Amino acid sequence: MSTQVERAHGLQALGIVRSGRVHWNLSPAALYEEAIRRSEGTLAADGPMVCRTGQHTGRSPNDKFIVREPSSESHVHWGAVNRPIDAEHFDRLHQDMLAHVQDRELFALDAWAGAAPAFRMPIRVVTEFAWHNLFARNMFLPENDPALLAIHEPQFTVLDLPSFKADPARHGTRSEVCILVNFGKRLVLIAGTSYAGEIKKSIFSVLNYSLPLEGVLPMHCSANIGRDGDTALFFGLSGTGKTTLSSDPHRSLIGDDEHGWSDEGVFNFEGGCYAKVIKLSAEAEPQIYATTRRFGTILENVVMDPAARTLDLDDATLTENTRASYPIDFIDNAVPSGQGGHPTNVVMLTADAYGVLPPIARLSPEAAMYHFLSGYTARVAGTEKGVTEPKAAFSSCFGAPFLPLNPNVYATMLGQKIAKHQARVWLVNTGWTGGPYGVGVRMRIAHTRAMISAALSGQLDTVRYARHPIFNIDVPTACPGVPDSVLDPRSTWSDPEAYDAQARKLAGMFVQNFKAFEGDVAESVKLAGPKA
Repeated sequence: MSTQVERAHGLQALGIVRSGRVHWNLSPAALYEEAIRRSEGTLAADGPMVCRTGQHTGRSPNDKFIVREPSSESHVHWGAVNRPIDAEHFDRLHQDMLAHVQDRELFALDAWAGAAPAFRMPIRVVTEFAWHNLFARNMFLPENDPALLAIHEPQFTVLDLPSFKADPARHGTRSEVCILVNFGKRLVLIAGTSYAGEIKKSIFSVLNYSLPLEGVLPMHCSANIGRDGDTALFFGLSGTGKTTLSSDPHRSLIGDDEHGWSDEGVFNFEGGCYAKVIKLSAEAEPQIYATTRRFGTILENVVMDPAARTLDLDDATLTENTRASYPIDFIDNAVPSGQGGHPTNVVMLTADAYGVLPPIARLSPEAAMYHFLSGYTARVAGTEKGVTEPKAAFSSCFGAPFLPLNPNVYATMLGQKIAKHQARVWLVNTGWTGGPYGVGVRMRIAHTRAMISAALSGQLDTVRYARHPIFNIDVPTACPGVPDSVLDPRSTWSDPEAYDAQARKLAGMFVQNFKAFEGDVAESVKLAGPKA
């Protein structure tokens, strides 16, 4: 594409009237050249580009705000997750960021969020870093038709300026980092952080606001399709295994992180994947591993030998949250359309740091609602700033940081869709067994894959189940390819009584957390939870 063109809907609409050179919709190769020319990244052996994000190696959730303005104020679920900021502070920040970019080079991408034609949103991402623009090109669905580019009119725009530092006293922010979403002006402002994941998650938040109003359930999940056409969803926060477990050589990948569920079926929001690669193994995760050896992949904070330019994926010196961003077609069996049918199976992934949840359990419709609203997991080291080791957390709908609406909106929609399409629901623990974090061991990926394969294929439909006396869920007593002892978490502990105490402790945390939802759910949902 031309690097400098007059746009029918150009940057003037954003308020940028005096920038330096604007690079419009550059190809990956051109963005590579720009990033290396500007010393933003380094070319590694085999072709990926390695970039560092400085002190911010994960999201900064406490620095995200939503502008309190008339068009969205009554819809947003205000609170600790959706922090309000007034329009005056937003406008002041916006003007200061516009002054900051005067005479600077910028990179603009016109793209789409959402693979389903009926629901896709035209977006624009404007960045000061070339590699951030390549990240956006990997993660969204770029518009490549010159005729359509000429008339591309974004419904939402992201302005991403890592070198601009917010002033809390002047801009009303918490720190020099800020991610501000203005639904009225259809604009996201990102400043003070080089972590590229803020770009993709800000648009995810936008879709989580807009799509339920169109009858579409937005979901923080991965999705794939079996050879018989059966679609499966995998809910879970970062680090629970969404990307790893959905990248299955025996199934086709729809997407690894963000999807919508409409009346027609499931569709990916993105055009790429953003996988954690710390300690990535060619044996355990061959498809993802292969992407770290390709031109077009961006590797964030991966340690590299400066002379040989070879990678050390086991080195967590910079962060545990090392990442790879790559187009989804780098996965051999990806679904080109990014769409699938209504799910046959729904898997809720959790990384249990207490080591007491069973590795797999079948959930009733009521228990599915309970665990979806609970969203229990462990925040994995490096995923968020300040988190250095796993920590138990409850994140409603397995994605609370990205949900502008009341969690019950999403949970009610999920319950209705599960009932309508008779989807089976499973709770899978990819965390610890044999003891808590620091004592026990992480679940073997091979065992988790075997259990999920058995669930999706229907092999677990005919086995005997035992009701867990504390967690009130149905645990299979046998599973092909998995030792029976693994299925019973109590038997993996050297001290069964210590297991019981730890399980009761976690159950009590579930009960306490769920009190926030009790007034909005049926009694049957409340009773489907753990017994403290």
